[in-house]
Amino acid sequence: MTELLHIKASPRADLSHSGKAAAGFIAALEKHHPALQVREIDVWKADLPAFDGLLLAAKYARLAGRPFTPQEAESWAAIEDMVHRLDAAKIVLLSTPMWNLSIPYRLKHYIDLVTQPGLSFRFDPQTGYTPLLRPRPVVAILASSGDFSEGPSWGRPDLATPYLRQALKFIGLRDVDIVPVGPTVSKPGDVLAAAEKAQAHLAALAARLARVDA
Repeated sequence: MTELLHIKASPRADLSHSGKAAAGFIAALEKHHPALQVREIDVWKADLPAFDGLLLAAKYARLAGRPFTPQEAESWAAIEDMVHRLDAAKIVLLSTPMWNLSIPYRLKHYIDLVTQPGLSFRFDPQTGYTPLLRPRPVVAILASSGDFSEGPSWGRPDLATPYLRQALKFIGLRDVDIVPVGPTVSKPGDVLAAAEKAQAHLAALAARLARVDA
């Protein structure tokens, strides 16, 4: 059975452009994998702990190589569960809007939480940083009010795409297909054309993933 983890980063849920595109991708994938198991993490509803206090102390304990205190170990267990849940997925789907040139703060918070020493990366003074998560297909749907397909939109750069690509690669998720959906604010015909282009791209990705998994 193929397990897909859908990380949802729009507070508008299924009404959002990224959410609608994600639903289309999942439907296309289900045509090839009727037994597809979809698990969701909605970063707006999930209990994402503040990374301070005992959690921060536990991270520095891990970096220093000292044992956790019982309280640190209990706090760290929540982070371990998040990383294990991410690593268990065979396919990762991330759907997000672009906010202020980048990603919503709740998605950044989630990525910060799962980017941890000894869990998703390690550091050696001789060799540097090494990702610990195994590669697997990652599809990131990025909805934006502007069209960034030819570069900056009205002078605005796309900082979300390079950040997502590098942040995910850092922990081992290097096989990332970023699918833009934009413009989402424009003439109705342009908005529709952008949505249809994204859906065609996602359908092709679903078919490609099905061939690889066959």
